[in-house]
Amino acid sequence: MATEHDEYMGSLKARLAKLFEVSLKVTVPNELDVEPLVAACNGKFGDYQCNNAMGLWSKIKGKGAPFRGPPAVGEAIKNNLPTSEMIESCSVAGPGFVNVVLSKNWMAKSIQKMLIEGIDTWAPLPPVKTAVVDFSSPNIAKEMHVGHLRSTIIGDTLARMLEFSKVKVLRRNHVGDWGTQFGMLIEFLFEKFPNFEDATETAIGDLQAFYKASKQRFDADPAFKERAQQAVVRLQGGEDKYRRAWAQICQISRTEFHKVYQRLGVHLEEKGESFYNPYIPGVIEALNKQGLVEESQGARVIFIEGINIPLIVVKSDGGFNYASTDLAALWYRLNEEKAEWIIYVTDVGQQQHFDMFFKAAKRAGWLPQGDSSYPKASHVGFGLVLGEDGKRFRTRNTEVVRLVDLLDEAKVRSKAALIERGKGEEWTEEEIESTAEAVGYGAVKYADLKNNRLTNYTFNFDQMLNDKGNTAVYLLYAHARICSIIRRSGKDIEELKNKGTLVLGHKDERDLGLHLLQFAEVVEEACTNLLPNVLCDYLYNLSEIFSKFYSNPECKVIGSDMETSRLLLCEATAVVMRKCFDLLGITPIYKI
Repeated sequence: MATEHDEYMGSLKARLAKLFEVSLKVTVPNELDVEPLVAACNGKFGDYQCNNAMGLWSKIKGKGAPFRGPPAVGEAIKNNLPTSEMIESCSVAGPGFVNVVLSKNWMAKSIQKMLIEGIDTWAPLPPVKTAVVDFSSPNIAKEMHVGHLRSTIIGDTLARMLEFSKVKVLRRNHVGDWGTQFGMLIEFLFEKFPNFEDATETAIGDLQAFYKASKQRFDADPAFKERAQQAVVRLQGGEDKYRRAWAQICQISRTEFHKVYQRLGVHLEEKGESFYNPYIPGVIEALNKQGLVEESQGARVIFIEGINIPLIVVKSDGGFNYASTDLAALWYRLNEEKAEWIIYVTDVGQQQHFDMFFKAAKRAGWLPQGDSSYPKASHVGFGLVLGEDGKRFRTRNTEVVRLVDLLDEAKVRSKAALIERGKGEEWTEEEIESTAEAVGYGAVKYADLKNNRLTNYTFNFDQMLNDKGNTAVYLLYAHARICSIIRRSGKDIEELKNKGTLVLGHKDERDLGLHLLQFAEVVEEACTNLLPNVLCDYLYNLSEIFSKFYSNPECKVIGSDMETSRLLLCEATAVVMRKCFDLLGITPIYKI
């Protein structure tokens, strides 16, 4: 029976750290809680390196330690390492760096074990059981725009990586479905549709245009404005007719959002602003009892140390705002949903709001002071999507780009490229449609995710859909080529997994094997730092390392003496690529 510890063996780095932890306890028994500093290295001296010697030396010199300088500490760390089948050799370099060369046999066996038992055995195990990922979060009655695309794609990938890592993820769509704009929308709905319950998406038409028209009316007609303000009071007071109209508008909007989520293959559970509204008074009262809420210019606020503006939790007119809702939502997530990590995915422009809100939660004692202990809250900020002109991405008439149109355009272009390559004659209509969809939507997602999320990037269809360079198209085709190598061999790969033996004899085979084995720690790093681009870099490098192996005449696959072993290496590469695609929300393709 595999223990939880055994399952964690996907991560080479974690496994080596365990060995060095044992060595450090023997080497410096009087130094408590020394974290092993293990890192992958460039391969010149070894595969991994333990870098504790210098730091330890500065701690222990003058304490009567039996060492003379960092190299001697490194030697002792090396000599006290427990024997392990994963290590072929160790050496000490420079100021005590302990270099480790992994055993080829152990590496080959580990990859083969993964092929038999499945890639899930390589999942990292983070120290949390339940996480909330709050992402996408469009506003009701407004169009989803490119900013929502970023939040949706990044949030979905973070959720997928955590789910793969055995964390229970609550995927939350914190939609803007409450607030003063609803009075305006409801009154406008009553005017346009006296039988408002007959108003459907078709009848209303473009919800964005409906919103704009109601806003124009609100700004131009004082009597309408008065009625709209009354409508808000009646809605928030729970009057049935107003509640029904509000629900109707939300439902029409939801149908629009669903078109985007369906294309992206993204699942969310909606808990909008309205859900947390009933909790706000109690939460603010509790903060008030702690002495955190103060009066300031008629409003009720929480002062945050080091920030010259306060966090307003009740406006001067007595109304609630984003901060009130966010505090209530955080309270609910910590106390009712028992989440240990709450992750908010929004644009970097909201950084200060989250900074203040998290500090308020720390003042209240909801979150620990340090950022390394749990429960914790993290803001995942992202930059802008730019057009070719270097400005915020818009259509020609300066409107925000509709996401549905954007995704459909990617599919249309992708389909045209397939037809151009003659697939119209070779493939069924269904194959062309599904491939165009996988490639088109995958291209849009990958072009976003491969960038460090904090930077802006330029949206360019031609670059995204290029089949050369670091693009989804190149990677999807690379995967399909590996699948075709296995098909062309005529061998039953499932049978080979159980009966064949994987050997990493050639340097290029070993390089590929090592990169495959580093998959778990890459997922762990991407999760810990909330950076999907780390996984994209890994995937692109994997395809490049595979290409080097496959194009080397010395590593011929089909018809060579090492055919079985090399087919298993091809299959392992395809399995890891597929899991990377899955974590990025991209559908793989199996033929081109």
